[in-house]
Amino acid sequence: MIILLKPEIDQPGEILRSIISMAQRYDGVWAKPYSYSGRDCGITEVHLIGSTRTVPTQPFAALPGVLRVLRVSAKYRLIGRHGGAEPLGFEYNGVSFGRETLNVFAGLCAVDTREHVARTMAALAENGVVTTRMGAYKPRTSPYDFQGLGAECLPYVFELAGKHGIRVIAIEATHARQIDELRSALENAGNPTGVMLQVGTRNAQNFELLKAIGQQRDFPVLFKRGMGITLEESLNACEYVASEGNPRIVFCFRGVRTHLGDPHRNLLDFGLVPVVLRQTRLAVCIDPSHSVGRMDLAPDGLPDIFHAVGQGLIAGASMVLVDFHPEPKVALCDGPQALTLDQLPRLVRYAATARAAYESLVAAHNGAGADTRLQKESHMEQADAAGRSRLPFGRARSSVSITGSRAAAP
Repeated sequence: MIILLKPEIDQPGEILRSIISMAQRYDGVWAKPYSYSGRDCGITEVHLIGSTRTVPTQPFAALPGVLRVLRVSAKYRLIGRHGGAEPLGFEYNGVSFGRETLNVFAGLCAVDTREHVARTMAALAENGVVTTRMGAYKPRTSPYDFQGLGAECLPYVFELAGKHGIRVIAIEATHARQIDELRSALENAGNPTGVMLQVGTRNAQNFELLKAIGQQRDFPVLFKRGMGITLEESLNACEYVASEGNPRIVFCFRGVRTHLGDPHRNLLDFGLVPVVLRQTRLAVCIDPSHSVGRMDLAPDGLPDIFHAVGQGLIAGASMVLVDFHPEPKVALCDGPQALTLDQLPRLVRYAATARAAYESLVAAHNGAGADTRLQKESHMEQADAAGRSRLPFGRARSSVSITGSRAAAP
């Protein structure tokens, strides 16, 4: 059972004490408070844990300051919607994450040289993008493949991020000790940027790593679905992270392993985006690079990767994790699936357009189609006036949300 408090309560201590006292009347039941950052305001909840089947909801609902009481109807106690719980948005290092923002994390699958990091971050800055991916620790199928530069690359990655105004970097952690390495490197660099800890598909059920990531509070988490496990198993893995105290999680689809997706690297599973939005409180990310795995062009001239981005965003995803490289042919990891830096402006515009289309369709379905069409036309005029060359990813704007804040669609 989950008891949601009214957001306008300034000091919830008294109502929390009342709820805890009332819970003690029932054998085998105890109360545990949680605080989250919701989409529009802070959220305080009290979870009643134990045998709550016979515990009535009415006495708790009648307490002053209680918004509503929900019975837990799914396995995901902390990340589940349960028929009405508020989605878990959050802000980190000046960037907002949630279901109403669009975040594009474009960058290197694996850091290989300082020059490539510098060129990539300069291109991101030129296009107004303030989030990136930079792989320092790389779990690989073969022990002879490039495993990443590890901690030695972190000082210049963080230095260059600060130089180019990059606010958040997604970096995969493959071992608990790497969390401390990342924290120390950030502190030594003067905290010029932020880190989003990525749980890779191979570690989707590394439960001790999940616990360690959940126990730290410094970094939010990007969790990639396991390539060969069910969606339920992946969501339960996210629950591991949340149950250890860190609910700032974004769930990422990256395709599932099966030859039924050939010639793509993995079978796109982006059709399940609405399922995660319905069952959980998490925002959803898509990784088109590892889903498609190649740079083929469709007959319309767009790369398959662009089409995969559109499929995910039109289904309701609000974050894109995508590989770029200044020179894919010399990349030490996943070069064949990396977009080139000259394609970055087009990807940015494409993502913003797809997100605007999604919002227009949702508004039209819910009876606000006319207003949305006028709004979208206004956005397009704004983008044309700006030369369609720079979208303000990460700055405060109205309407289409991009990289944690609002921006005009192209």
